[in-house]
This record gives sequence, structure tokens and C-alpha cells, in this order.
Amino acid sequence: MKKMSITLLALLVLTTACAQPQNDPYEVDVFKTKSGKTLQFHALAHSSIRIEYEGQEIQIDPVMKMGNTTIDYAAMPKADYLFVTHEHGDHFDKEAIKTLSDAETQLIMNGRCVEMYGAGKAMKNGEKVELAKDFTVEAVPAYNITEGRTQFHPQGRDNGYILTIDGMRIYIAGDTEDIPEMEGIKNIDIAFLPCNQPYTMTTEQVVKVAKTIQPKVLFPYHYGQTDVSTIPSQLPGIDVRIRHYE
Repeated sequence: MKKMSITLLALLVLTTACAQPQNDPYEVDVFKTKSGKTLQFHALAHSSIRIEYEGQEIQIDPVMKMGNTTIDYAAMPKADYLFVTHEHGDHFDKEAIKTLSDAETQLIMNGRCVEMYGAGKAMKNGEKVELAKDFTVEAVPAYNITEGRTQFHPQGRDNGYILTIDGMRIYIAGDTEDIPEMEGIKNIDIAFLPCNQPYTMTTEQVVKVAKTIQPKVLFPYHYGQTDVSTIPSQLPGIDVRIRHYE
């Protein structure tokens, strides 16, 4: 009984969401790490995510314009860490990167993006880097496997990332389908899984992956016009949060 109580308490701490900060135009989810530090996730658009951690700024796949949505990165602080999964225009935007970067920004991308941008650290699938005492990143595979789709995201080129921040494990899958390597992804607290056929996953594939990796919290993202409203009811026990990641 004591063990169960501790587990439930840990889950409650993880999934506690605070009120949206004033004057923030984006949906914000707030979590506490194991030592009580604060992580804030701002749902910018599509695959663009802003994370705040103890005064540090983390940007994922920043893109200034997606369809009718424009993100004003000039109004945001410079990034301490900036991650790019691959070179497609809805993930890789040179102007957004320049706007968010200064001399202190650690820019981490796949090899192709480093070549195209002319700067940054290239990570390959399977590599792991300690960025700070309480912050590590692991690059994991992201690719298509369905016949007729493999040209979109070929195996070995693109990255997903697992960020471990003060013990909290965050899986940002990038553009991928339900690949075999996901069987080895464990102990995920927060997962961002793409749902936008034919480029990434169907809703059925997202549900399958979530059941495989069992994150405590799931954010479907990169979903475009795909109807993701059916996903939560198929994943009892997982806190599925639908935000504006069209």
C-alpha cells in the first residue's frame, strides 16, 4: 500500500499543470521534476516547442511561419539549447535559428542540417551527450517504414531526441512511424508523438507506440488536419493532452 501511495504521489507531481502565465499567447503545461524544479512547455505550433527550465530556454524545431500561423521568436529570449530534428521546412528554419541564437546557444541538429546551416553540433542516431550536470540528450532514430513513404524520412538521416532534465525523460519523436527501435525506449515521462499521415504516423500507430513506451503524459503533435480527438479514449492510464500542434 505504501509503494502504491508513493507511485501515485509521483505521478501527481509529474502531471500537475499550473495556470497559464499572463500575457502568454500559447498553451502552457507546467511540470515539476523529481527535485521540485519547474519545466514549462509552450505549444507554439506543429512541431515547434519552447521549454523553460530554471531560467534556461530550450527550443525544439523553431519555425517562424506555418500556414497562417506566425511565431514571433524575436519576442522570446535567446535559446540556451536549440534542437532540430531534420531539414524539412516545417522543422528547419534558418531565420528562426538565427533569431534565437547568440554566442552561448548550443545548437544540436542532425548532420544534414549542420551542413545546410553551416554551424552546430551534429548528432547521429544512438549518440548521447551530457549538456550540463542535470541535462543530457540522446539522438534516436526517426524514419518511415511503410511502403511508399520511405522517401519522406529515410532511415539513418533524421533524429528524434530524448532529453533527460533533472531526471525527467522527455521523448520528442520527430518525423517517424512506429519503428522497431521504439521497443527500446523506456521510462518516458513526457512524449511528443507525430500524427500526420502519410508523412508520420496514423492515429492507430500513435496509440500502438504509446502502449509500447508507456509515457506518463502524451502530447500528439505535428498533426495538421488529422483528427487526434479519438486518441485519449484509447489510452486509459496515459494522460493525453491535445494542444495546438496542428
